[in-house]
Amino acid sequence: MSEQGGAITGAQSLVRSLEHAGVEHIFGIPGGAILPAYDPLMDSKKIRHILVRHEQGAGHAAQGYAAATGKVGVCMATSGPGATNLVTPIADAHMDSVPMVAVTGQVGASMIGTDAFQEADIRGITMPITKHNFLVTDPADIPRTIAEAFHIASTGRPGPVLVDVAKSALQSMTDFDWPSEINLPGYRPVTRPHSKQIREAARMILAAKRPVLYVGGGVIRSRASRELLALAEFTGIPVVTTLMARGAFPDSHPQHLGMPGMHGTVPAVAGLQRSDLMISLGARFDDRVTGNLDSFAPGALVIHADIDPAEIGKNRHVDVPIVGDAREVISELLITLQLESEQGNVGDYEQWVAFCAGLKKRYPLGYDKPSDGSLAPQYVLERLGKIAGPEAIYASGVGQHQMWAAQFIGYERPNTWLNSGGLGTMGYSVPAAMGAKVGRPDATVWSIDGDGCFQMTNQELATCAINDIPIKVALINNEVLGMVRQWQTLFYGERYSNTDLHTGPARRIPDFVKLAEAYGCVGLAVESEDEVDATIEKAMEINDRPVVVDFRVNRDSMVWPMVAAGTSNDDIKYARDMAPQYDEDDL
Repeated sequence: MSEQGGAITGAQSLVRSLEHAGVEHIFGIPGGAILPAYDPLMDSKKIRHILVRHEQGAGHAAQGYAAATGKVGVCMATSGPGATNLVTPIADAHMDSVPMVAVTGQVGASMIGTDAFQEADIRGITMPITKHNFLVTDPADIPRTIAEAFHIASTGRPGPVLVDVAKSALQSMTDFDWPSEINLPGYRPVTRPHSKQIREAARMILAAKRPVLYVGGGVIRSRASRELLALAEFTGIPVVTTLMARGAFPDSHPQHLGMPGMHGTVPAVAGLQRSDLMISLGARFDDRVTGNLDSFAPGALVIHADIDPAEIGKNRHVDVPIVGDAREVISELLITLQLESEQGNVGDYEQWVAFCAGLKKRYPLGYDKPSDGSLAPQYVLERLGKIAGPEAIYASGVGQHQMWAAQFIGYERPNTWLNSGGLGTMGYSVPAAMGAKVGRPDATVWSIDGDGCFQMTNQELATCAINDIPIKVALINNEVLGMVRQWQTLFYGERYSNTDLHTGPARRIPDFVKLAEAYGCVGLAVESEDEVDATIEKAMEINDRPVVVDFRVNRDSMVWPMVAAGTSNDDIKYARDMAPQYDEDDL
């Protein structure tokens, strides 16, 4: 039976619908078109609304909340510029398969299409970057629409859903009628894999000599880490985890080769390149992993498992396609391989495993300390990971610091590494860390940000301070737009056009310690290696307000290894002009 109530406003129906959908936190900013909803929201005993300082912050906070908890994140904004400010986080959530519902106000139904004040066709604008979106003009449709939005966002391949509600619908009277079931005839995601495909995949795994488990973010989203560990340990097959899958498989595990791709480890990149079978689980053969697609893993057959059939075969020919949820696919695959093992059918990967282990010994991740005695950013993140530990949550911005954080912090469990992988959104880190801390208040949450990213959304420190959300910020301050400058160093003859941020000692604009203090946070600064541990430990002890640590690091440090964009993964460099030497005869 559906739950009904007496006559209420559409705005009251919206708030009650969000409560029925299980919403506990909303990040947003009120404005004219959404204002009717904010009045009953004030009376809600179940929903905490957190007033952000910019709608982009609301969207990224909802993303961080969702990524850290597995629940649907919720953000809210008014029409026009309020809604358009959500476009970037919506696109970000779409690229990284983050379950999110964005609720926006719209001008009254009779005014839609008239270019009314603060009107924007946000439904049309976000059509390509949402899993689905709705425009509600009839208040009676509000409960059903909200129920469907949360169902769509959280099932199948997760993603963002927009619900745009006309102000007239919020102000009109209606009866509340929460649906007892969801009926979406055109939406039936396949989660259970086809048994014939599983059997064929098992046959190929047993026949392979050089297989690799190529693990993507889908394993995180489907909460399949435990199943992945069981499959990997049963088969002994080496594992690589993409940027979006860091933590899906423990970094400390001997079978883990690291992260593949543009800034991946030599063992991970070489492992894929020399494999004869890639078992892709919830990954999408992104260009940052494959490099030049024509030369990517040229001798490998491909098993590609993904819950989204559109991803299978999109970039790489697939020999065995498997549509299904990663957790169910891995579980079925393991059962099938166990049954084969009982019949005496097991794979022989001993020589391959030895080859991969040799690569790990010969090409460990490392870095050169700056010759001028300045602070190495890699050292900062290495120590942060050791002191904060694998139980902490790390939310990274985008750029060099993102890659160093992915490389030099050890991730042992899922949902502890949050970043903008597909869209590469600067400004993601601080609000995402805020959302993660709201969702996981008992966890230590570190925002790892660059001085460029930080200046895009650092106003959310005010939100954190006012709302008692004590995140910690590791600001990797190299005074420049580091990743762009790295490309200028390598490919543009060291012509540093518009990459100097002037955040260094000569001008220090802004002074990040003073800025933190102005926002009601604790501001700390570190300039030398001998200050790093004590300052991180001090930050770890402060839990009554946010902390910002300005790590003033060397501006010339670069991210290695590197595969230049559009080149072959075989051209990986692990230091400037230094390519690894691994001999296929070792196999």
